[in-house]
Amino acid sequence: MPPSRRFRFRIVTKGALQRLAILAIVLVLLLSWAGCAMINMPGDSYTGPLPPLSETQAALRDRLHAHVEMLAGEIGPRNVGYTASLAAARDYLETTLAEMGYEIERQTYEAHGVECSNLIVQRPGSAESDEIIIVGAHYDSAYEAPGADDNASAVAGVLELARMFAEADPQRTLRFALFTNEEPPFFQRRGMGSLMYARRCRQRGENITAMVCLEMIGCYSDEPSSQRYPIPGLGWFYPKTGNYIGFVSNYRSRALLREVIGSFRGDAQFPSEGAALPGWVPGISLSDHWSFWKNGYDAVMVTDTAMYRYPHYHSLMDTPEKLDYERMARVVEGLRAVVEDLAGTREGTGQSPSESGRE
Repeated sequence: MPPSRRFRFRIVTKGALQRLAILAIVLVLLLSWAGCAMINMPGDSYTGPLPPLSETQAALRDRLHAHVEMLAGEIGPRNVGYTASLAAARDYLETTLAEMGYEIERQTYEAHGVECSNLIVQRPGSAESDEIIIVGAHYDSAYEAPGADDNASAVAGVLELARMFAEADPQRTLRFALFTNEEPPFFQRRGMGSLMYARRCRQRGENITAMVCLEMIGCYSDEPSSQRYPIPGLGWFYPKTGNYIGFVSNYRSRALLREVIGSFRGDAQFPSEGAALPGWVPGISLSDHWSFWKNGYDAVMVTDTAMYRYPHYHSLMDTPEKLDYERMARVVEGLRAVVEDLAGTREGTGQSPSESGRE
């Protein structure tokens, strides 16, 4: 029989308990601070019934609808597997922008043996022209999907924002960009249009102070439990009804996010939610803003939350009649104030994003 073992019991001293308690309090405070920084946004989300559309909003609604019908209805699936449709979408966008008076820059490159083009237009800044604001969206669609919400809705939004600023005199240079090849197999890989563009901007040493990415802005629902989240815990802090527009960034871009959502809430009568979350959270990086993050620029995504709300994501059922064009018009008009503040086209917006508290 083995010899008996002696066990030694250590008494936890009062001092050790106090140190553990202090450590626990510090951890709780740090987690609380981080949580507030991620989800606490300036201003209040609009609540209550939506007011009737104004004449301007009704005209905007109709133009948004027409763009989506052309891209997702008449043209349909548009990617390197549908080369004629991809070219048709490019031509439609170029024609539309040219009719607004813009000179279009093409960034053309080859992907899978297909000529692909990013389209860029701009209004040069009159004061801080070296500071650049970009508003963008991708115009390709996934697989065989017509791509009404993903992403004709956002492309329509960029087109109409470009129309609003076609004769503007911004203090900072304002660019509108329409990217190709955001969808698989190019997503976050070589050949992704926005990645090609953001890399070129970095190589040229361009000072992009803000990038606003529109990604799916056409789906809204007042039905209970119509909104889901990538992490269950987020449902404790955000609505379970998908009737709002979302503003999302990584933690590094949180100051830009706060500035953007603050401008939106100060002008728009429409529900909005914002979150600055780690890039690894599912869904946070799923669009062209990721390309700008990768190249060291601050960027924000504006979205209806895609697959977390829209049941026809990446499917053949993503067709124009599924979208809510009245609410789209309210969102796009609200984004006008965001662009005005970022680019400095209205009184009191001369402060650059880098001077407004961004770290």
